[in-house]
Parts: sequence; structure tokens; C-alpha cells
Amino acid sequence: MKHISILIFLTITIATSSCSKSSIAKKNKINPENSSIAEIKGAASKGTATATTYLTGDAGDVTPSTSGGLVLMGGGTDVDAAIKWMLERSGGGDIVVIRSTGTNGYNKYMYNLARVNSVETIVIDSREKANLSIVAEKIIKAEALFIAGGDQWNYVNYWKDTPVEEAIKYLINTKNVTVGGTSAGLAILGSHYFSAQNGTVTSEQALPNPYNTLVQIGGNDFINAPNMVNTITDSHYTQRTRQGRHIAMMARMMKDNSTITTVKGIGIDEQTAVCIDGIGIGKVFGINDAYFLKNESSGPETCLSGNPLIWNLNSHAIQAYKIKGTSTGSLNFDVKNWSFSGVTPFHYYVTNGILNTNPN
Repeated sequence: MKHISILIFLTITIATSSCSKSSIAKKNKINPENSSIAEIKGAASKGTATATTYLTGDAGDVTPSTSGGLVLMGGGTDVDAAIKWMLERSGGGDIVVIRSTGTNGYNKYMYNLARVNSVETIVIDSREKANLSIVAEKIIKAEALFIAGGDQWNYVNYWKDTPVEEAIKYLINTKNVTVGGTSAGLAILGSHYFSAQNGTVTSEQALPNPYNTLVQIGGNDFINAPNMVNTITDSHYTQRTRQGRHIAMMARMMKDNSTITTVKGIGIDEQTAVCIDGIGIGKVFGINDAYFLKNESSGPETCLSGNPLIWNLNSHAIQAYKIKGTSTGSLNFDVKNWSFSGVTPFHYYVTNGILNTNPN
């Protein structure tokens, strides 16, 4: 199998070049004569903006049927089974990877993992590039989208309130394709998100003061995927002991918005992924665990600037489910209705800024 990479430079004044419709290349073999290296330039009102893209596969556009869903990956080594789940839901179409740093590391990996027409990586590392109409048009044509890891503040800072954001939401809400993300890419897929605007934060910093200036949270103003209502995600979960900061952010969500009476959290370990289909049915792939958190009844007793978090409620503040990943995807569950059959819940609670676990 041959893989041809095309490096294309795009600018703000160039409209999308027309692509002929084509069927999926037989057995994924690409004719090298159909590939080229091109540099497309044009003047913008204030200088120029150039986005770099890397294409592996057929440059022709295809329009197969797709299935919607989410891939929530916890970082570290990518989970092949979860990526394959996403690719197969593309119907063999065109896959787009977006990131703000790096190059084409996902291209050949994804292209070899399942039968797809192409994989194209777009590096969007400024608001100017996120405002390029041709970049948004490339995203809109995707049959699956994956958001690489990195720094989620770059994604918020560069992509929020731009055509890139609108294109992502179009894929999720209108075109019905599967969208995934790992680490920072996962962080921005909830209705609420840790923006990392002032840098990362640890549990040891967030629990003694949930209003620590490092605890920067956005809500209902970015991607906000279906089945993620009032939900905040976190990655590298037990490897970096992030349970405490995750619960501090959940407390902030309830404290800062009195209309939120139920708050949810999905925390995912490294080398682990939660895959959720369009109606909310999910599986956990990988070698570690995924955690599903929801407040048991009311919000925190004390969530004030400069004060340690108290969220006790008789040691039953947060109900939690822990699901072990497998190579085939363990245990169907329903995130829409928050139903986890066959799993025994436990509870987290916080006293004076200290996180505790209650097995009951």
C-alpha cells in the first residue's frame, strides 16, 4: 500500500479549489500521478495568512454515509481500537485532523488503520488561520474529525468564535459525523472546559481554593457536543491525580451558575478512550479506566474564593462509576440517561480541601 503526502499552503483570499467527486480508491491504492506539491498564495487585507496542510490519500472528495458520535481519549499512546471505531463511522470518507502544533503524525497511522479515502492534517496555530474560509471548508467536507493533543488554551484562543468553531459544530450537529479528541482535544468537547488560560492546575492547587487564578473554566460558549450537557472532561486522569481538580471544577460550575442543578464529569486515563455513539451509548476502549462523575443531590457546601472546598453531603457528594477499558470496548452504558448497568458506584467527597473516597 502506498501513501502519498501532499503539502499545501493556503491563504486567506483563496476560495476552496473545486474537487471532482470520486469513488473510494479501490483497496486504498493511490496513483502517485494524482498527487502533487502545491503552493497557493494570495494577498489579505492585512498582510497574508498561510495555513499548512498535509494530505495522505486521494485528493478527490467523496460523500459516503456517516454515523455521528464522540471519541474522548485520555492522552498518552493513542488507542487503536477507538481510532478505528471513529474511522469506520466515516463510511470510508475523508478524515481531517486539526492541531495547533506538530505536523502529519496521524496521517499514515490513520490511513493504514482502516479503509478511508484520505487523511488530511491542518495546522491552525493563529486566529488569522482559523479565519481562513478555505480551512473551514476543508473541515466541513470531512467525514470524521480528530483534534490532536497539545495546549487547549491555544485551541480556545485561536479557534473560538471563528469559522473553525462553526465548522466543527456543523460536523457534529448537522452533518452527523464522529468527532474525537485526545488530551487537549478532549478537553474542549464538553459543554464546559478547563481552558488552561493561565497554565495547568493541580488538585493540590484547586481543592484548597477552587477560585485559584489557575482554575479557568469556560462554559456553553465553544463546541458543546451533544450528550455532553453540563459535562466537563479531564484527561491523564489517575496518572496525574486529577480527580480533585476535576471535582473542584464541577463545584465551580454549580456555584457560578445557579441554573445548573446537575453537573457531570468524565475523567479518562491515558491509553484509554470513551466512544459514544449518536444516541449516547458508549464503550470504553484501552488498557486503563474511565470515570463518570455526577453530583448526588445538591452543590458544594462551601465554594468560595480563598477558602478550601467543602463538598461532603454525608460523604455522598459525588457519585462515581469506574469502567475498565478493553481491546473490544467494555460495557455498553448510556451517558444521555446516565445509566451504567453492572457497575457498582462509589462516592467522592471533599472536606476542607481534601478529597476522600467512600466505597458505598
